[in-house]
Amino acid sequence: MEQRDDVEALVGSWLTLPDVAEQLDVIVTRVHNLIKERQLIDVRLGEEQIRYVPAEFLTDQGVLKSLRGTIMVLQDAGFDDVEIIRWLFTEDDSLPGRPIDALRAGRKTEIRRRAQAMGW
Repeated sequence: MEQRDDVEALVGSWLTLPDVAEQLDVIVTRVHNLIKERQLIDVRLGEEQIRYVPAEFLTDQGVLKSLRGTIMVLQDAGFDDVEIIRWLFTEDDSLPGRPIDALRAGRKTEIRRRAQAMGW
């Protein structure tokens, strides 16, 4: 549980699956499918173990387009969902900033290159 506590604070802004569905204007089962398809990832937080998605995984247009490929690269490098979220939201002075910010700014190639290097 301690492992997830740092991620909870690191991300800051979370959405429940019903909140994600509302923001995307879809039914909750579609959000479950997005998670199964690895277009989104979620973690269980709190005593209730409620499933949450980082709010920054969504944009005004929907799910952040570059997220799925980045998730796949990190998963291939051996990261679990909590580790993927931690990596995406941890400040990196060499970027500068956080990988999630770089993805949101359209710099997916650089982020995926760094993610691939994590697997070596």
